[in-house]
Amino acid sequence: LTQILIPLKQHVGAPCKGIVQAGDQVQRGQLIAEPNGLGANIHASFSGKVVDVDGENIVLTIDEEQDFSTFVPIPETDSHAKAVEAAGIVGAGGAGFPTFLKLACEIPEGLFIANGAECEALLAHNVKQMSEHIEQLIRGMKYCMEMTKAPKGVIAVKGKHRMLVTRLLKAVDNEPTLDVYQLPDIYPAGDERMIVREVMDIVLEPGQLPTEVGAVIDNVETIKRIAEAIEDRKPFIDKDVTVSGRVKQKETVFVDVPIGTPVKTLINNVGGYVEPHGEIVIGGPMTGRSGDEMTPITKTSGGVLVAMPFPQESRKVGLLICECGGSAERMTEIANNMGAEVVAAERCKRMVEVNGRYRCALPGICPGQAATVMSLKKQGAEVVLTGSCSD
Repeated sequence: LTQILIPLKQHVGAPCKGIVQAGDQVQRGQLIAEPNGLGANIHASFSGKVVDVDGENIVLTIDEEQDFSTFVPIPETDSHAKAVEAAGIVGAGGAGFPTFLKLACEIPEGLFIANGAECEALLAHNVKQMSEHIEQLIRGMKYCMEMTKAPKGVIAVKGKHRMLVTRLLKAVDNEPTLDVYQLPDIYPAGDERMIVREVMDIVLEPGQLPTEVGAVIDNVETIKRIAEAIEDRKPFIDKDVTVSGRVKQKETVFVDVPIGTPVKTLINNVGGYVEPHGEIVIGGPMTGRSGDEMTPITKTSGGVLVAMPFPQESRKVGLLICECGGSAERMTEIANNMGAEVVAAERCKRMVEVNGRYRCALPGICPGQAATVMSLKKQGAEVVLTGSCSD
């Protein structure tokens, strides 16, 4: 591990602008890129020398000796919100929205919700973090409640994690402003609109934001990074990641992996592949994307999943596109890798168009798809590939 990539786009919005140049020596924690419009600061997660800054990455040759217990602290700030902004925190659950913007609202009669749904199968790092660092989660929630003026906070977690639920309930026993809500074990339980529907009994319209009904929702790892920024002045330079699938040790959680670490390093650390293996998926099985051994961990990488080799299907495939799961691009990629021919595509009837993008009308409540399947069949499909469907 001598050269690593730190991507300039680890958030929604445009890629950041590098503020270092080839030849510069950087320290872990040093600010190396700033937002170019909507975005979040990026800091060096290793100490080393800048080799190149292109439009997509900052390339570092890293020092042989690394001390991951230290970092350049973010500057002192006059508010917690400014610390969150300086630290470059974005939604660590995969959305990558800049957190300081999300917290820049006041909900004096509302609710701050810690999203611990661990929405996708195989991922385990949020549950591990909640289990081991309940006090930090509670402190982090209180900072978020203070910033948004939310009088109440709720930890949303799947009820199936019984031991964790018991421990969380005990921990909030002496916290009059905090509560625990048990989510059902369905996909996509971590979707913000589904969480609002479950916890607050309010159905948000597609495109409507939780803040419109007095809710602010942050993933539990995002809250961990907020607590670190405020208490330790630590920038967002490390990420919790689950490695699973066709590897020797399944569902291994790595805590605080320096951003930029190639996924091959993590795969080696769990004993390597179980053969035969197929593609490497970065993220969860539903919304993840295809990567390779050199793909770097970013602020939004939740999982490194090694799949089975694709079964070979030389048949005609119809795609049933779902807003909550596999996109048309991802499913087309899967179908092509299976040697199949995509002959038709239909959207789930729950999908509605809002401001030029499709959204699910009721996440987690899948409708019957008979008409859609018949339509795909009429167009020549012999088999159907679905993005996500509980029906």
